[in-house]
Amino acid sequence: MNKWILILGLILLVISCKDAGEKENVKADFQSLEIPTYNFNQLEAQLPNDEDKTYIVNFWATWCAPCVEELPYFTKLNKEENNVEVILVSLDMPNMKESQLLPFVEKNNINAKVILLDDPRSNNWIPKVDENWDGAIPATLLYNTKNREFYPEKFDTYQELLEEVEKFKNAK
Repeated sequence: MNKWILILGLILLVISCKDAGEKENVKADFQSLEIPTYNFNQLEAQLPNDEDKTYIVNFWATWCAPCVEELPYFTKLNKEENNVEVILVSLDMPNMKESQLLPFVEKNNINAKVILLDDPRSNNWIPKVDENWDGAIPATLLYNTKNREFYPEKFDTYQELLEEVEKFKNAK
């Protein structure tokens, strides 16, 4: 009987050490993931404007269920579409970056650029994104050197997002 208790104890010790090692590796991965934090003026200055690309800026948060539902569409689009770049602007609280945002991005294999927006002056910057936007998320801005279009709602399917992007890219 004592022999079985000793074996069981050793097994539990090995398993707990293995779990601790895995947690350390996950923590290291989060630390290597870079998510810059900007106020709106800094964000605006960072937005690219290559003549040959269409940019998709999606405003979202980890606590927003509709935002999380549509994120895989943006990730897929970023991976599969040429001349399209997705920028995901998180509206999570800055103190949630380490505990919530980084683990979420890592767990969901988000391949697009993620930026944390830390600017409490939303009454100033929301109208700069779109004068009719009430600030609700998810919300998406498509732009290139010729056009700009704002979508203050969730995309229900990948196909719907893809069609809007293609329509946008083909607009004169």
